[in-house]
Amino acid sequence: MALPASVPRPFFGWHVVAATFLLATFGWGVGFYGPPVFLYAVTARTGWPVALVSAAVTLHFLLGAGVVANLPRLYRRFGVPLVTVTGSVLLALGTAGWALAAEPWQLFAAALASGAGWVAMGAAAVNALVAPWFDLRRPAALGMAYNGASLGGVIFSPLWIALIAGIGFAPAAIAVGGVMVAVVVGLSVLVFRRTPEGMGQTPDGAEGGVPRPQPPQGGSTPRRSFFCDRRFLTLAAGMMLGLFAQIGLLAHLFSLLVPVLGEGLTGFAMGGATLAAILGRSLVGWVMPASADRRLVACASYGVQVIGSLLFLLAAGDGGLWLALGIALFGLGIGNATSLPPLIAQQEFSPVDVTRVVPLIVAIGQAGYAFAPAVFGLLRGVGKADAAGSGALFLCAAAIQLAAIGCLLLGRSLPLRHSEQQ
Repeated sequence: MALPASVPRPFFGWHVVAATFLLATFGWGVGFYGPPVFLYAVTARTGWPVALVSAAVTLHFLLGAGVVANLPRLYRRFGVPLVTVTGSVLLALGTAGWALAAEPWQLFAAALASGAGWVAMGAAAVNALVAPWFDLRRPAALGMAYNGASLGGVIFSPLWIALIAGIGFAPAAIAVGGVMVAVVVGLSVLVFRRTPEGMGQTPDGAEGGVPRPQPPQGGSTPRRSFFCDRRFLTLAAGMMLGLFAQIGLLAHLFSLLVPVLGEGLTGFAMGGATLAAILGRSLVGWVMPASADRRLVACASYGVQVIGSLLFLLAAGDGGLWLALGIALFGLGIGNATSLPPLIAQQEFSPVDVTRVVPLIVAIGQAGYAFAPAVFGLLRGVGKADAAGSGALFLCAAAIQLAAIGCLLLGRSLPLRHSEQQ
């Protein structure tokens, strides 16, 4: 009697997406949405100047930019699971350091640890974990995984405030950090150590007869030449400018809305913006055709945010329809600012180069937006301290987003190299 044919394993890629979604929830919830809350908690506990603690927040993001640029090298040397677990441990230790720092130098040491750790759970890490499993479906897969970042904001921003008020900053930091490390260790052992090759699978589950997008077939670009490549430069500049406008406005939007809506409604409004980010990213991930010009899609997303920024001006300090529409439109583009640039890189660079391009553009973007809260804080001094007097801030956000669109369009006009036309 013939033996039954072996049943192929179900495609493991979607398990990777689910695990990466959870990783991003902790990474952004602690490493991205945490520092603004930490700033408030540290100044309240120590009485240190806001400028001093703000400098630690800037250091947190700046150091992360340096580490993320070297993630491919770290992955090659130590492996993805070990780097991811080490990042979670550093982030947990750094967060505890923020809570326990008794001297300014201890605060900056904590910022070094948290900044180095969170990027191993950030945008470049999410792309590195998901990309080997997907080609055709990568926009949808990355969109789903990056939605964990938005969920991190929905969950952790109020959670940090509640825990710090309820049990204190240090116990809260230790509890959240411990749970985070335990979860990341489990995900690394059960999911992240697996590869398509090791499981005998191919990207997208080896769907027969479905054409996959073909990236440029030219040889790998020498490392130094990326900074002479207009496609790379315009992509990096577009991502950095878009995130600069976005992070700068988001950092101050809560305090601008409180005088208009009150604390309770402002919390709902910020949550609504985050939910809009999930919706916008999901729509792009599932609806965008594989053959679409992804630079144009990114331009459209930034354009929606420009309209949202200008609607804040029309609201003129009134909590009516214009303000609600502005929050919704601005929120729709929040998630795409992170998820679309890696997809553009997939379309425009060879697979080997994508593994280097994505960490570099993320590093450049993070290095730029680290200064955005301070710059937008200076802009708030142009007018009054309320939403009606902050026209300069909203106009600047819209102008920077238009500049990001210009950068992306400039790169789109570049003809392919001869080696890519073969």
